[in-house]
Amino acid sequence: MPQPTIEWIGACDGFVRIIDQTRLPNEYVTLEITSPVEMFAAIKRLSIRGAPAIGIAGAYGLVLAVGKTCLDSEEALFVVLEEAADYLKSSRPTAVNLFWAIDRAMSAARTTGGEGVDAVRSALFEEARAIHEEDMAVCRKIGQVGQQIMPDPARVLTHCNAGALATADYGTALAVIYRANELGKRVSVMADETRPLLQGSRLTAWELMNAGIDVKVICDNTAAAVLKAGMVDLVITGADRIAANGDAANKVGTLGVAVLAHEFGVPFYVAAPVSTFDMSISEGDLIPIEERPPEEVTEGFSVRTAPAGVGVFCPAFDVTPARYISAIITERGLISRPDVASVAQVVDG
Repeated sequence: MPQPTIEWIGACDGFVRIIDQTRLPNEYVTLEITSPVEMFAAIKRLSIRGAPAIGIAGAYGLVLAVGKTCLDSEEALFVVLEEAADYLKSSRPTAVNLFWAIDRAMSAARTTGGEGVDAVRSALFEEARAIHEEDMAVCRKIGQVGQQIMPDPARVLTHCNAGALATADYGTALAVIYRANELGKRVSVMADETRPLLQGSRLTAWELMNAGIDVKVICDNTAAAVLKAGMVDLVITGADRIAANGDAANKVGTLGVAVLAHEFGVPFYVAAPVSTFDMSISEGDLIPIEERPPEEVTEGFSVRTAPAGVGVFCPAFDVTPARYISAIITERGLISRPDVASVAQVVDG
C-alpha cells in the first residue's frame, strides 16, 4: 500500500487521514477527517469501508468529537461523547466492529471518570490507538493461521474486498493470500467484481496487482462456471458480523458463492478477527442487514443503467449459514465446521 488505509496525524487534538476508496482505482486521493460529522459521512459513503477499518474509524471519530473542545467539565464532555457514539454507530448497522470499537473506547474513557477532562481525552485517544495497533497485529496472525488451509499452488476465489483497504494493515481474507505469497507459495486469485459498487474489481484487484500477485477479475455471474470447471481450489472471503452459531454476514453475493462452492465440492473459508463475532446474536437471521441507496444500482458511478423510477432492492450484505463454511480463520486459530460449541471455544476461550 502507498500509505495506510487509515492513520492518525498529530496528538490527541489531531486529525485522521484516510484513502478515499470511492476514487480508486482511477484516482489515488486522501481525505483529512477533522470531526465526527466528516467521519460519519466518510463511513456512510464508503470512502472508508471494511469492518475492521470502520471500527478504527469509529473510535477515532470519538476522539475527534472532544479533541479540540473547550468543555471544562467531565459531565459535559460525556454528553458530547455519548451523542457522538450514537451518531457514529448509526452510519452502518451491519458491521459489528464499528459498535465493538466505539463501545471499547467509551469504556476506556469512563474508567478515568473523576480524574478530569484531560485524563478522559487521553484515555480515549490511547484506546483508539490501541485498537488500531492491535488490528495490525491481528491481520498478521490471521494471515499466518490461514496457511493451514492454503495449498501450494493455490487458486483462490474471493468476493468483495477484505484486504489492506478494509483493515489497518494486511487484511483478513487477503492476509492469507499475502502471507502465502511471502512464504513462496504459488498463488493466483480470481476476484469477483462484486456488484453494484465493484469492490472486487476496483479494490481487491488494485491491491493484489500492487503486491505483484496474479489476479483476474471475473463478473459475479461467472463464479458458477469457474467453480464447476475446477478452476478454483478454495474460496476465502471476509465477514462483517458473525453470529454465535457461525453464520456469517458479508457483502451481498457471498451466500451465492458459498452455495456454489458447496455444490461443486470447493472448500469455502471465512477470515475474520474475533471482534467480528457478535455472541449476543444466536443466528444469522437476526443480523441487521443494511440497505443501500437505490442509485447505487440504477446510477452506479453516475451512469444510468436502469429506467428512471424503477423499484430497487439493494441490501449491502447477505448471510451465509455456517453449514456452508468449511472453517473460520481467526487470529486465535481455525474454527473448523463452525457451530455454537466450536465458535464459543475460540471466541470465549
